[in-house]
Amino acid sequence: MAIKPKYVKQLGRTLLEDYPEAFNTDFETNKDHVAKLTTVESKGVRNRVAGYITRKKAAKV
Repeated sequence: MAIKPKYVKQLGRTLLEDYPEAFNTDFETNKDHVAKLTTVESKGVRNRVAGYITRKKAAKV
């Protein structure tokens, strides 16, 4: 697994701190929430952030 870029981690942490109830362990749901809550236009970056959040939520369960 590749190391995520710093901006992906920063954005993921910020979203988890500001909207912890908006995210869960489902990637598709997280992807939709990232698209709604941010101005990320790149599909690749959106998916990386959603994947990072999904992994963080799964580790806490």
